[in-house]
Amino acid sequence: MAAEFLKGHGIDLQHEMSKAQFPEAPTPPLDDKDNAKLKTVSTDAGNARISHQSIKAIRGVRLPDRDPDSRWDISFNDDAIISIKTHDPSYTLSDLDPYVIDGRNSFLAPTLCHPHIHLDKCFLLYDPKYADLSIDEGDFAEALSLTSQAKERFSSDDLERRGRWLIEESIASGVTCMRAFVEVDTTVRFKCLDAGLMLKEQYRDACEIQICAFAQDAVFSGDAAAECRGLMEKALQRDGVDVVGSTPYVEADEELMRRNIDWAIDAAMGCGKHLDLHLDYNLDARKEPMAYYVIDALHKRQWIRKNRGKRVVLGHCTRLTLFTRNQWHDLRIRIDDLPISFVGLPTSDLFMMGKPSHDEGGGERVRGTLQIPQMIQQYGFEGAIGVNNVGNAFTPQGSCDPLSLASMGVGIYQAGTKRDAEILYESVSTRAKQAIGCGDRTAIEIVDGQKTDFVIFDTKGYSGGLGRRTLQEIIYDPPKKRKVVRKGHLVSLET
Repeated sequence: MAAEFLKGHGIDLQHEMSKAQFPEAPTPPLDDKDNAKLKTVSTDAGNARISHQSIKAIRGVRLPDRDPDSRWDISFNDDAIISIKTHDPSYTLSDLDPYVIDGRNSFLAPTLCHPHIHLDKCFLLYDPKYADLSIDEGDFAEALSLTSQAKERFSSDDLERRGRWLIEESIASGVTCMRAFVEVDTTVRFKCLDAGLMLKEQYRDACEIQICAFAQDAVFSGDAAAECRGLMEKALQRDGVDVVGSTPYVEADEELMRRNIDWAIDAAMGCGKHLDLHLDYNLDARKEPMAYYVIDALHKRQWIRKNRGKRVVLGHCTRLTLFTRNQWHDLRIRIDDLPISFVGLPTSDLFMMGKPSHDEGGGERVRGTLQIPQMIQQYGFEGAIGVNNVGNAFTPQGSCDPLSLASMGVGIYQAGTKRDAEILYESVSTRAKQAIGCGDRTAIEIVDGQKTDFVIFDTKGYSGGLGRRTLQEIIYDPPKKRKVVRKGHLVSLET
């Protein structure tokens, strides 16, 4: 009778209920009062639109820290979870509760994070504008050369277009926080920074984007070093820049590498920003790891007291993979209470390192990438895993989805246990957020009072299959269909 009554008033009850079911997002009719709850941001990329719709509850969902046979009803406001209760199976969705997501056949977990991704040089290999800059050798020197040539052609429209592509694909994957590197040097000057700051503002309701002003080029070696350094120092004064980034290993010698590190630390402390260094990108046991120098310099400058609340990230650090057990323990002791996180970048590390010369047989391909799960579990380090590059000569393979990286980590790190799965998920979610200062919880359990940032995976199986019931299964084989809730709002991409 209710359906007939509503139909007489122009409302199809079955249609409205179906829109509230997975996989389609609930899209209830809104009156004028509720229009304030639905924010829409339009972009120019493929006519895409991002909508933000207020959601107050999720019913019947599985949770990562609970029995896989149990279901849960979660209620929340824009800021935090209000309650988590055992699912009431008698509850049915209706037109009277339009702000509720039906979570049956789904799994809820904290949203994902890019702790290290290059916004300005993404998708260069896919873009017709750079079609002549293809990979021939596949080594680091060529990647630097191709990227340098591409940077000479960068324009605002180009940077914004590719940046939107990366951000929107990331949001669709469940990313609500990222550290985006944008280069500042004598070639691009502030082009990349300007585009990054514009995109940060445009997507602020869907994703927290930290902007890292990044010195990819040397700031103490070569004729352009002083100018590069000056441009970086100007960039760090811009509103919206959150992080100082540098690459000490591009300097001409070890003494200049140390000067680069000192300069970057002083710059970060001078303007109250986070610090992010590309460091120790080699597998040469004869070279002293620069990580030791960074740690000593941070202690000497009293980073914790004088740059309170700001964190330090050390990326790549493949040289450390040659460490013995005693060296790992020694490094952990040296760090003490410094807020340092190591970020492994396996897709780039595996592609860039260990390529044999043309004269060799090709069987030996010595490669290394930080063993993040082991570093966390065995030695007590703080760490995360990052995508780094997408679709360029440094990393042609892979996608914007951090969870695909965690899944690949099962093989890379030989990490197949239940606890391993939790660490891998945390490494692209809660631990990644902690590393860059966007969160202080590393556990993935869902609790009262927690922020309302979730990704909801559609775990329904096909052809009568059971589907994915646990976090371990989601790591083994990440579901493609996902919904993102940020600050109590369902974030949807529409094209």
